Amino acid sequence: MLEFRTQGYNGYAVKYSPFFDSRIAVAASSNFGLVGNGRLYVLGLTANGIQAEKWYDTQDSIYDTSWSEAHENQLVAGCGDGSVKLFDLSVPNYPVQSWQEHSREVYAVHWNMVTKDTLVSSSWDGTIKVWQPNRPNSILTLPTHSCTYSAAFSPHSPSIISSVSSDSHLRIFDLRTPASASNHLVHLIPIHGPAPVPGAPANSIRPAFPPSEALTHDWNKYRDTIVATAGVDQIIRTIDLRNPKAGPVAMLRGHDYAIRKITWSPHLSDVLLSASYDMTCRVWTDGSTMGHQNAHPGLASISGGRELGQMGRHTEFVTGVDWCLFGTEGWCASTAWDERLLVWDVRAVMGP
Repeated sequence: MLEFRTQGYNGYAVKYSPFFDSRIAVAASSNFGLVGNGRLYVLGLTANGIQAEKWYDTQDSIYDTSWSEAHENQLVAGCGDGSVKLFDLSVPNYPVQSWQEHSREVYAVHWNMVTKDTLVSSSWDGTIKVWQPNRPNSILTLPTHSCTYSAAFSPHSPSIISSVSSDSHLRIFDLRTPASASNHLVHLIPIHGPAPVPGAPANSIRPAFPPSEALTHDWNKYRDTIVATAGVDQIIRTIDLRNPKAGPVAMLRGHDYAIRKITWSPHLSDVLLSASYDMTCRVWTDGSTMGHQNAHPGLASISGGRELGQMGRHTEFVTGVDWCLFGTEGWCASTAWDERLLVWDVRAVMGP
């Protein structure tokens, strides 16, 4: 396990570069992101450990970051003052672009993985905005009317945007639809909907969970209709957009406090990682590969979703986790309020 200390800055998000397996970005904030400056680290994995290649200081906290899918040296940051800043590693000290349209904290930024020429941001001000790096203003605003903690482009379509927010709903927007009164909204799915009951008909009456804030979500990289959500109620839910009224396909329980970040594996269709305020990162299977030939070794007999292992080396809230896209599946990075970035192998914490 490798470690880097973000001295004086508490981690909020971590992202591997889509171009280099040895480059990692960390979004961090002083004073736990409550007040003060932010710092965006660009770190390199070397034979001598993790080294800081570059960092950028901002006047307000940084809550999220995302690498450009088109330019290997560019990355974007979401800031506490409502700004979205674009940095280029060839330009020292200052962002090459700064957009100031959100009126509250920007809690998520995400690059379009398909067209690679747009990015999306979401804010506590109840809006999602779409940007192009070469334009001075946003090209689209999507209202959510609630504090929106996470927004992302689908990795399977350049026109579909998803979000989760404080009202405990998953929203799906399709930019190909007419704006009209719906503002491109095609699905409004209550995350706290009825729980699945084994063996019960899909249309049976089932008890609902009390609403709670949804803090994170992610698209499955292999199944284009599967989205995972998580948040304050400590439960990871997977939802199939082909039949959202049926409730969650899987519900994964185990965390003791709110789940701050989830991310599906880029290598295995049923595996995801989570980071939580209980100071652990956990690896899960949703059970979908049972009996499939592409199931990962040692897990082919799993009959349902469950926890596979956990990493408990952090000593404060774990706020970010990400998979390495390259090499053997299993390598990941996590960051937390303990001012540490850890790079570790998921396989080392998995049980039999």
